[in-house]
Amino acid sequence: MPKIDPLIEDVVRSKFKLLSGELDERSRRLWGAAEALGLGYGGVAAVARATGMTPERIRRGIAELGKEPPADGDRRRIRRKGAGRKPITESFPLVLRELDSMVEPTSRGDPESSLRWTCKSLRALSGELQRRGIKASRMSVSKLLKESGYSLQGNRKTQEGASHPDRNAQFEYINERAKQFMEAGDPAISVDCKKKELVGNFFNSGREYQPKGNPERVSVHDFPDADLGKVAPYGVYDMADNVGWVNVGVSHETAAFAVESIRRWWSDLGLKSYPTSKRLFISADAGGSNGYRRRQWKTELQQLCNETRLEVTVSHLPPGTSKWNKIEHRLFCHITRNWRGRPLTDHRVIVQLISNTTTKTGLTVHAELDLTQYEKGVKIDRAAIDSLNMSPDEFHGEWNYTIRPQ
Repeated sequence: MPKIDPLIEDVVRSKFKLLSGELDERSRRLWGAAEALGLGYGGVAAVARATGMTPERIRRGIAELGKEPPADGDRRRIRRKGAGRKPITESFPLVLRELDSMVEPTSRGDPESSLRWTCKSLRALSGELQRRGIKASRMSVSKLLKESGYSLQGNRKTQEGASHPDRNAQFEYINERAKQFMEAGDPAISVDCKKKELVGNFFNSGREYQPKGNPERVSVHDFPDADLGKVAPYGVYDMADNVGWVNVGVSHETAAFAVESIRRWWSDLGLKSYPTSKRLFISADAGGSNGYRRRQWKTELQQLCNETRLEVTVSHLPPGTSKWNKIEHRLFCHITRNWRGRPLTDHRVIVQLISNTTTKTGLTVHAELDLTQYEKGVKIDRAAIDSLNMSPDEFHGEWNYTIRPQ
C-alpha cells in the first residue's frame, strides 16, 4: 500500500483535533470516511493513523456515505455521552505499567519470560497481556505504545568498540601527509577492496525502472556459479583528480593482488597524470589484503618501488575505522548505486557498470578485468622483511612508513 505524504496526514490530524469535540460518533466516522475518499488509494490507513480511528470504522463510514441519516426516533448509530466501552486504561489501570515492563529497553522483561526471546510485535505483546489477565487487542496495544512514546525502531550502527587512543591523531596525520603530497603535485591515493560479488543471474539489491509488471527475473537461490564464481573489485581512488580505477579480480584477494592493482593503476593512469613524480602516497585500511601487519603487502610494495623507481609512503587508518576510508564514500558507494537492481550476469557487465559510474562532482571511473590466479597462503620469512628498504615514521611507525627503491 502506498504511503500518503506525512504532511497531508498532519493536516488531517489538525482538522480532527479542531472538529472532534463537535462531532458525534456517526458524524466522526462519516467525516473520516470523506477524508479517506478524498486522499484516494491508501487514504483509509492514513486517516486511521492521523485520527486513531480503526480502519474498520472508517470503511463502515464509507459504506454509510450517501445514505439517509437515521430517523429522529432511531439513534442506534449515535451513542449517548459516556456510553460505549470504557478505555482500557480504566478497565485495567495497570496496563501501561505492564506494557512498559515488556518493552522498556533497559529491563527487556523477565529473563525467564519467553517474550524476552521473541519479536515484540503487536500480536506478541497483546498475547502476553492477555496471559497476564489484561484483555488488550493489537489495536489497543498499538495506541497505548504510541501514546507512551514508543515507535518501531531498527538497529543503528553506532558502537565502534574500543578505539585506539591515537585514533584522531592518526586521522590528522594522514590528512596532513595527503595534503603535502597533493600540494607538491604528487599522487595521493586511497585504496581498498570492495566486498566480493557473485557473478551470475543473481538478485542484486535496489530497484530500477522496468516495464510495469515485468521485473528482472533472477535465480531463486544464491549458490555461486561453478564457472563464474565471484569477483573482488580492488579500487584505487586519486584524491586530487577525483578519478577511480578498479581492478576486477577473479581470484583470491591477496596482498599480491592489491599491489598488482596499484601497479596497473600507475601504468594506465598514474604515470600519465603525474609524469614527473618520484613519490606516491597511499592511504589504506589497517587490515585485509593491504593491512599493516601483512608481510607480503610490504614485500610486494618493495617490488613495485624497484620497478617504478617510486618512493612509496603508506599510512594506514587506525584499526576499526575502515568506513572512514575516502574510497568508501567517494567511489565504492557510487558503484553500488550505479548497479543497483542489476544482476551481475558476467564479467563484462561488471566492468561496464563500474566504468560507467559518474557523479555530478565529476567522478570518472576506469575498470578492467584481472584474470590472474593469485596464490593464497604465501609465507614471507623474517629475512625478506629485514631486507626491505623501509623507514618507519617517528609517529606510529607500524602505521606510517616509507619504502624506497633498492
